[in-house]
This record gives sequence, C-alpha cells and structure tokens, in this order.
Amino acid sequence: MRVQQRQQSLRLRIDEAELARLLSGEVVENAMRWPDGRVERQQLALATAPGWQRVDDGWRVVLASDAVRTLAARLPSRDGLELALEGVDVTFDVDVRDSARRMKEGRA
Repeated sequence: MRVQQRQQSLRLRIDEAELARLLSGEVVENAMRWPDGRVERQQLALATAPGWQRVDDGWRVVLASDAVRTLAARLPSRDGLELALEGVDVTFDVDVRDSARRMKEGRA
C-alpha cells in the first residue's frame, strides 16, 4: 500500500494482490520503522460503512465493502473512490499496471 498525505488529504493506493487480500477480509497494512525503533502503521480494512480509527501505533481507514467491490468489478479504471472522513478527504485507488502489462504482453 502506498500512502500519500498532504494537509487534510490522504491518498491510499493498493496493487491488485492487496485488493484481493482486502476483498477476502484481510487488513492491508503499511508499516514504517523509524530510526528510534518505533513502528508506525497505516491500515486499510473493509466494513459496511466507511470510517477511521486511531490505533496505538498509527491509524486505520475503513472503506465501505460494497463500494470497493463495485470498483473492483470495473477495473481497470483510472477512477477510484473518494470520500470525506470527518474533515479528511480520502482517495482510494487500485494500481492495475501489472494486469495491464500482462494484457499487453498477451496481445503482442
């Protein structure tokens, strides 16, 4: 998972393997170990309704399962999901370059 933060905007981008894990009910996580040994985690999960949670070592964004499944069904697509979570604008998208590359190689 790639995480981009800028002021009150957050972009979360996952690849197709991470999407498959997310759709199967797993939590997708990005973790960074700082030089002092502290690990900060950013997590992505699915539930009925979107939201966010503060966790001891980071945060978790929860996306609406139906919306993510609808997005997955229309991939490849440049359009992702956009939502507002209590003052934070969140953009979620799926990097489909791997499958696009495989499709292109199959046609060559």
